[in-house]
Amino acid sequence: MLLAESQAESTGRNIFAGLPSLSENSRQKTYMQLSGRVLLVFMFLTLLRFEISFLQIVQNVIGLSLVVLIAVGYKTKLACLVLSTWLIAINFYVNAWWSIPSDVSFLYDFLKYDFFQTLSVVGGLLLVVAIGPGGYSMDEHKKKW
Repeated sequence: MLLAESQAESTGRNIFAGLPSLSENSRQKTYMQLSGRVLLVFMFLTLLRFEISFLQIVQNVIGLSLVVLIAVGYKTKLACLVLSTWLIAINFYVNAWWSIPSDVSFLYDFLKYDFFQTLSVVGGLLLVVAIGPGGYSMDEHKKKW
């Protein structure tokens, strides 16, 4: 972060004092975007449930196939958008913590935690939709062909 800040100060393009900004073609930015995608995949893997039911198997297969596309960076924005809408729909159906009475504390707390954890994954996916996959992705590699 110190290296990124020193590069931003040397170019004079830092708008906010004390906050580092990365240039568009910066190597640090591409590494950060790659590591962000990989960490987002790890966050998604914590949402998987290994139960034997048809709905759960379909959720896992669709989610894992979209996460693989995100990890390698192929059709990343589309895969992130589809996965975020899929997760929002599943989240409101599966983790309906507002319908549980608060006297069943352990289930209420678990569903609330899982609901907001899923929302944080959706937020990360929407950031990838807005910013893009970065330099180390199949989408970027296809542009060079």
